[in-house]
Parts: sequence; C-alpha cells; structure tokens
Amino acid sequence: MTIQRRDFLALAGGTATAGLAGCTGMFSGGEEESGGNNESGSDGGSIAGQELVLATTTSTYDTGLLDEVNAAFEENFGTPVQAISQGTGAALETARNGDCDVVMVHARSQEDEFMRNGHGINRRNLMFNDFVIVGPADDPAGIGGGGDAVGAFQAIAESESLFASRGDNSGTHTAERRIWEAAGVEPGGEWYLETGQGMGDTLNQASQQGAYTLSDRGTFISQQDEIEIEILVQGPVEGGPEILANPYGVLAINPAVHGDVNYQLAMSYIGFLTSPEGQQVIEEYELDGQQLFFPQALSEDPNFQQYVPEGWQPDDGEGGGNATGE
Repeated sequence: MTIQRRDFLALAGGTATAGLAGCTGMFSGGEEESGGNNESGSDGGSIAGQELVLATTTSTYDTGLLDEVNAAFEENFGTPVQAISQGTGAALETARNGDCDVVMVHARSQEDEFMRNGHGINRRNLMFNDFVIVGPADDPAGIGGGGDAVGAFQAIAESESLFASRGDNSGTHTAERRIWEAAGVEPGGEWYLETGQGMGDTLNQASQQGAYTLSDRGTFISQQDEIEIEILVQGPVEGGPEILANPYGVLAINPAVHGDVNYQLAMSYIGFLTSPEGQQVIEEYELDGQQLFFPQALSEDPNFQQYVPEGWQPDDGEGGGNATGE
C-alpha cells in the first residue's frame, strides 16, 4: 500500500469498517495447493496477514450484509477486509484513485464508464434487489398502491409534495434521475430536498419531514421499525415495474493502471462472492424474516455482457465473436 493510500484510509476511518477477526490461515477446500493466489512464497498459498480494501455502497453496510459476507471471506481466507462504505459515485472515485483493491456497487452506467476508462477489470454480476418508492401514510400525491414508478414521480412533481433525494451521485441517486428523466420532469424548487447523505440518513430525513423518497428495499427493511414512512410503490421483487430493478456488480481495480493494488486478493474476493458458498451467504441473509438480496452470479445460461460495458462488441478484426451476450 502506498503512503498516499495509507493516508486516504486513515482519513476514511469514520466510514471504514474492518472485517471481523478469528481467521484461518489458508484457503479452504484444499485450494492451498493451487498456488493461484500465492503471494507469500513457500507457505502453500497462504494470504494470511494481507488486507483487502473494498469500496462499496452504504446499502451493503446499512443492511448488515457486508459484515456477513466479509466474515465468511475471512473465515475461508484468513484475510481481513477494510471496507469503505460510500455512495456508488464516491466508491468508484476511491477506486479511480487506486485507494482500494475491489469495488462493489449498483449503478451499471457508472460501472461501464469506469471500465471504459480502464480503471476496472473482470466485472461480475453479483446480486440484486430492488428500489421502492416510500412516503408518508397520508400520501398527499396519491401514489399508493400503484404499479407505475414513472407516473408516481409525475404525481409527486405535479402536487409539489416533498421529495427527499440523496443528491450524492450514488446508485440510488442515479436510479432516481433515470425515473425523473422518464417522467419528463426536471426536479427542483422548495419541494425537492437534496440531502447529500447516505440512504439511512435520507430515510430518516424523509420520515421527519413527511417526504417521499426512493430507497433500496434492503435499507428500508433494516430501518422500517425506526421511521414513519411506508412502501407506496413496489419494485419488481414484489411485481412492480422493471425500472425499479437494482442489480449489484463487483469488479477488480485494474493493476495495469494502479500497480499497487492487490489484484490477486481482489480476485480471491470476487471468486468467493460469486462461488456457490458466497452466493449462499447472500441468499440466506435475512432481516425480520425477509430476504434482502438475491444472488445472481451463477446461472446455467452464460451472460457474457456482465464482463464488459453493456452493448459492447469487439471491433472488426479483433476476433472473439459477438460480445453482446443475452
């Protein structure tokens, strides 16, 4: 880790969460003999003593999923995880500066730009949940029970009902802007509040002010007992519109651009999260008896598009066939 990166992690201490202790020293499942991720020389593939730096979203932290998957990774690899919890835009900026080894986010358009600019490599689909539109029980815009997210945003704007936006270039904020664009609305004025905060804080502000907001389902479930707003428009997990889908990706930082990143450890983390065991950890994680995230990494049908920006095809003469995937 460079001095610049150490300084960054020290400054990020307020938002960073270290992985849990109690580790094994070797790969599980007999992988210590493979040598595929061996940086320690003669100890049979051990990566104990190294540290993985992960930049990720506030939703994975606020829901508690991050502690669960990082503890499972440590148990298997004997390696602590330093997790920096930020909005997607900030997490990708951390990665762009070479201040982490791997990034887990949920805004495909931003992930694609990150890859096109050469900063990311080996992207994988990881999991999904969805967004929900939440607001006060008295529902001044009359959107409750509807199945049209775009129409709900139009109604909120037309009635000038309070709406709390994260306003932070996060994955949720990116999804929100996409819905406003589909609604033909440029939000602004006194009814549109930009919190500049993470999802948990934005939900609290929306609750306090009787405002609508867009939330990922997982963070809402994790806080629903502490706030006085409710789901008014469901996402696709409960049969709602596809525009509220919320897929997550995980990708390594490109060692050809940032030579000090721990690429082998990053790929160990990606490999674990997308393995049957890692996907099971994600699938079985619940709060109040409700599943928060749905694994997406493993499928009998290949999806090559997960590795490259959406719609990408090789230039003529490059070979490799059609890369559009399914």
